[in-house]
Amino acid sequence: MKTADLHCDALYKMMMDPRLSFPGAGGTDSGGLDVTAERLRAGGVDLQVFAIYLEEPLSLRPETALRAADLFWENVLSLPGFRLVRTAADLDEAARAGDIAALLSLEGADSLRGEWWALRLLHRLGLRLLGLTWNHANWAADGVKEPRGGGLTAAGRQLVRECEALGILLDVSHLSERGFWDLADMAARPFFASHANARSVCDHPRNLTDDQIRAVIAAGGVIGVTFVPDFLTDRGVATVDDVIRHVERICELGGADHLGFGSDFDGIDRHVAGLEHPGRYPVLAEALLKRYPEDLVRRFLGGNVRRFLRNFLPS
Repeated sequence: MKTADLHCDALYKMMMDPRLSFPGAGGTDSGGLDVTAERLRAGGVDLQVFAIYLEEPLSLRPETALRAADLFWENVLSLPGFRLVRTAADLDEAARAGDIAALLSLEGADSLRGEWWALRLLHRLGLRLLGLTWNHANWAADGVKEPRGGGLTAAGRQLVRECEALGILLDVSHLSERGFWDLADMAARPFFASHANARSVCDHPRNLTDDQIRAVIAAGGVIGVTFVPDFLTDRGVATVDDVIRHVERICELGGADHLGFGSDFDGIDRHVAGLEHPGRYPVLAEALLKRYPEDLVRRFLGGNVRRFLRNFLPS
């Protein structure tokens, strides 16, 4: 079964450690990365979103985000069998060619510093998905761990408008609850959550409330169930069954056609037992097939995400 993954942090690891590189097909060593070309192919992953995430000691400036975009081009897109996706047509062409569709996202707008030229340039380099914050506050909005719990700033509202004008889809992962509802109220296009789970199953601030999940569904977006153990269970050790509990809850809320996966591989230091890297996606597929019909599992693993992107990426 073909799988789409809405979030990984391989670029972050490579930015933090210049000795790392993205290994191509045939490599026997992961090079310290969860996500490799060989593992993506082994796991049936034919669509992978690569996030630009920056934190200290990296400089949070536009130039650093552009360096990360260059890393994406030089280490990922340079490999045979990877195709940059800017448009819905690119997505279809990747499928026809049997290539892995590679999308570029920005996790946290801190480095843009309100510089619209930087947003436009990143867009030209392939940026099509953007989350306004990480966990803390920045110039655009408050994140989920900002104590004051503020929403979008005036500049953040302008960022939403600029992204929608460019055709960049907005990611509500990490946004404060107030920021989420600010965005939901003003968004003219569907928004999504690349990597978040159901708070009613695991009470973690990074997870979405039932009302937030319903709002993403009503907007026509998708939710990428993530493999971050702390977002899955409060028991410490997470299993595939814990992933499925979040799938079940989102389905109960009407999200069967709005559910996908956003692993957060390379952004986590602990893994779900049996889901240590993308080559293990067949383990999840097998577990889902024990509970759901095959056509529904195909939608969960990639069909819903592909439909969302085909519908809302620029033509």
